[in-house]
Amino acid sequence: MTTLLAVGLGYCARHLLATTPHDFDRIIGTSRTPDGAARLAGTPGIGPVEAIAFDGTALPDVLAEAIAESDILLLSAPPVPDGDPLLALAEDALATSPRLSQVIYLTTLGVYGDHDGAWVDEETTPNPGSDRLRRRLAAEADWRAFGQRKDIPVAILRLAGIYGPGRNALRQIQAGEARRIDKPGQVFNRVHADDIAQSIRAVIQRGFDGILNVTDDLPTAPGEPVAHAAALLGVSPPPLLPFAEAAQQMSPMALTFWAGNKRVRNDRLKSLGVTLRHPTYREGLAAVLAEGEGR
Repeated sequence: MTTLLAVGLGYCARHLLATTPHDFDRIIGTSRTPDGAARLAGTPGIGPVEAIAFDGTALPDVLAEAIAESDILLLSAPPVPDGDPLLALAEDALATSPRLSQVIYLTTLGVYGDHDGAWVDEETTPNPGSDRLRRRLAAEADWRAFGQRKDIPVAILRLAGIYGPGRNALRQIQAGEARRIDKPGQVFNRVHADDIAQSIRAVIQRGFDGILNVTDDLPTAPGEPVAHAAALLGVSPPPLLPFAEAAQQMSPMALTFWAGNKRVRNDRLKSLGVTLRHPTYREGLAAVLAEGEGR
């Protein structure tokens, strides 16, 4: 019997469970609030979830018990200034867990920072340009050190810009929320939720230990997927918006995202036997449209 504990059972974890309903015999997930946990327990399409409220300030007894009963730990909750909240509060419970055999930490390609459009891979020295990204990098290191102490694999999955069902340029255009921001020379990688899910499955099957870029094959200018989505819908794309104008309304988190200009390789991911279902945004948006979005 395989038990998955997902701390921060968000978009990626839900998609994993929706597409692999029989991979886990038991699913335990956390949300930050009791209301969120109640919604999580009733999420359709992902099987029964034992939901726990965990806000990162204290370790509930039920979560300590769940750690002792779990085989795989999937983490997507962001770190706080003092580090990863679960590791800070539950390191003893994690270290003594009799069944825990693998940790998977979902993080971001943003830790590489800005490379002026050059190619980077897992051997590239990270260059985080903000406190938020420095915390991410520190949390990665803390989890890898934990894995070495416990002698279990810890996979650090650095994710590109995520899109998929319910979260894509087609929906943004239909809602009137799409922006085609023009920042000459800027490129981004993206990744469909299907490919995140199959990457997690490959990591589990192989007991992968280390850092893994989870991204598509085609870094492109930020406005290209929006223009392509508009073409798929048969509508005119939104006008180009100069970055300097758009930046005036961006959050600090968004500004740090736009400060990183790089092209990211995924050779290591493919060496695990992963064949991307959506190697570019074109295949990914076409799949989302075929599934009914945009109609």
